[in-house]
Amino acid sequence: MSEATKTPAAAVAADLADERLIKSEGFSGYLSAQVNRLRSGDLGNLPVILGLVIICIGFYLQNARFLSSRNIVSITQYAAPIGIIALGIVLVLLLGEIDLSVGSVSGMAAAVMAVLMVNHGLSTTVAMLGGAAVGVAVGLFYAALYLWIGIPSFVFSLAGLLGFQGVLLFVLGNTGTINLPQGSWLLEFTRFSFVTGWQSYAVVAVIVLVYLGSQWRTTVRRRAAGLTPPWWPMILIKAGVFAVGLGLVTYYVNIDRGFSYLWWLFFGLVVLVDFALRRTRWGRHVFAVGGNEEAARRSGIKVNRVYVSVFVMTSLLAAFGGLMAAGLQTSVSQATGTTDTNLTAIAAAVIGGTSLFGGRGTAWAALMGVLVLQAITSGLNLAGVESEVRFMVTGAVLVVAVGIDSLSRRARSSSGSG
Repeated sequence: MSEATKTPAAAVAADLADERLIKSEGFSGYLSAQVNRLRSGDLGNLPVILGLVIICIGFYLQNARFLSSRNIVSITQYAAPIGIIALGIVLVLLLGEIDLSVGSVSGMAAAVMAVLMVNHGLSTTVAMLGGAAVGVAVGLFYAALYLWIGIPSFVFSLAGLLGFQGVLLFVLGNTGTINLPQGSWLLEFTRFSFVTGWQSYAVVAVIVLVYLGSQWRTTVRRRAAGLTPPWWPMILIKAGVFAVGLGLVTYYVNIDRGFSYLWWLFFGLVVLVDFALRRTRWGRHVFAVGGNEEAARRSGIKVNRVYVSVFVMTSLLAAFGGLMAAGLQTSVSQATGTTDTNLTAIAAAVIGGTSLFGGRGTAWAALMGVLVLQAITSGLNLAGVESEVRFMVTGAVLVVAVGIDSLSRRARSSSGSG
């Protein structure tokens, strides 16, 4: 073959050389691709975003204080500890497993921290490390039960829910409640520290620049692999929408106290876990094991290591969320990490879009789901509705989320994309 005939063929990207992968370019091509994605059952975060918008409009029409700057700040601040716990639930659900004991683990870790800090006089940092070590130990224990003995995760985590709640009562002893020291930096961090002024806008600018940087890196890597790069006009449009939207929200919450340090910590953990799931070998292995464990094992993936890492991270995040919740509440009691915490964290992960069948979900599901639940709680509290109604509404939202997941899964199977 002559050099003249080689050049045009080499200029065609590898994914466009196959006519089955050719896609339309430009804005119309982008819209067409999105419509086809929705038709195939890949709904992404669209249902939870629409649900959150409907919830906000409904509660705002009932009580204008719902969308006040002060209420939004409170929603995000109190959503963060449960969101951190839900982040671990997302990981274990990606494997098609479940952890019903995250609430009890969070309460037990908080109790250990409080006892070390108050009764034994250790520093806040050392006491928190002790609480986090509890989470790691529980995760390793769960992994041993699952891999070596073969107990289903539903069973041992249900036992953990009861057992670790008993440990919480034992650790607290006769006092029942331990108040954390007022001078502790943990209380200052979780309750009174907010990012306001130019610092908040700088964070928004960093988020937009990180997004553009990640897209630029994707463009370079795809071009190097001979694949078509992303369509940059749409990337710039998205970056503009991010910048304007986040800037307006930041301006609005800054009218009150701004976003709390605790919320930004949760947001940073979501970004970190999202990066680990999408950009690292470990994350790809988690999705592979959750999608088809036997196929993953045959392809050479160390399946047992994936299970150990996920169980440990789930329990560690549960413990860390419990420590943050204790700081926010300024105390640890016998009611810390009760059943409400378990159900809320699991519901948040599922409502956010994580599939109960494994292999599908993102770290952002924890953030979106916990915002929906905290918004429902706040709206019903403003309306003066009793807690029994809140449980019923939350249960109904959970059923709707699972129903959407089941229908989209059926649509993906019908279209051959899932």
